[in-house]
Amino acid sequence: MIISLSTPLDMHLHLREGAMLRLVAPFSAAQFAGAVIMPNLVPPVDNADRLARYRAEIEAATAPYPFLPLMTLFFRPYDAATLQGLRDQIFAVKLYPEGVTTNSAGGVRDLTTIEPTLALMEALGIPLLVHGESHGFVLDREAEFLPVYERWARTFPRLRIVMEHITTAAALDLLERYPNLFATVTLHHLLITLDDVAGGLLQPHLFCKPIAKRPSDRDALLAAALRGHPKLMFGSDSAPHPIDRKEAAFCAAGVFSAPVLLPMLVELFERHDALDNLPAFVGGNACRIHGLTPPPRTVQLIAESWQVPARYGDVVPFAAGQTLRWRLVE
Repeated sequence: MIISLSTPLDMHLHLREGAMLRLVAPFSAAQFAGAVIMPNLVPPVDNADRLARYRAEIEAATAPYPFLPLMTLFFRPYDAATLQGLRDQIFAVKLYPEGVTTNSAGGVRDLTTIEPTLALMEALGIPLLVHGESHGFVLDREAEFLPVYERWARTFPRLRIVMEHITTAAALDLLERYPNLFATVTLHHLLITLDDVAGGLLQPHLFCKPIAKRPSDRDALLAAALRGHPKLMFGSDSAPHPIDRKEAAFCAAGVFSAPVLLPMLVELFERHDALDNLPAFVGGNACRIHGLTPPPRTVQLIAESWQVPARYGDVVPFAAGQTLRWRLVE
């Protein structure tokens, strides 16, 4: 049995730089027609030169595949000339509250001061992507950020705001209240809960931000994805770290899921008899919401089992050692 997906997209992807990028980028390019590339490097992608050099590095690493990198800028107070000059080179601007996750030390410290830039983005039709967490108690951080989304949605009704990698039922509820709010969700947040991360022995390769939540939150996200929620898009948040940064006292946040994304998504949707809704989740909704027209591409998967390697280079993948039912047709 073969399943074909037309122009699948990953709407949230970390590729890093240098040797790490060359290792991980081909996994995404083999499965997806394009991906939204995160800008939280050191230094961040926040100017024309950095943007051009990073795009060139990605294109070189993914050259064997027809893969479209949808580039983003790291949020800072941009002026109109800068945003207008880069409008045709970027997909969106990504906002990180200061210190909230990996490489976000240069993020926004005071969220009340950024409205002039948001107004410019609204006028230019540039989407705002947000890592929406506070600095409160870890399980409450996403919920505590939801009023910020509400304020921005009301103040800038023509600004497309994407709540990135949502993890709670409360975030899903907020989607229904504002027409300009949208969301991405990851594969791992459809499958795991906090118990999988820390309920027994600590599983560092499942530690990510936002951290996995309660079973009720996981189940709400899964139900929304399976039914083809029209405002929900797949974004893997695949975020590789070398093993010495994961199995360490100061464990880095991030799940490296890129090698297994489509095989596991097909298996998940098949198990719930929802394969008809998978194309919308992995590209169709994103194209409709954002008016994207990536180059046409068909990706096929075949029902042949394979075992996920224990590691790729010095990175441990999601589902390492597990046997999956579907594999990519090269």
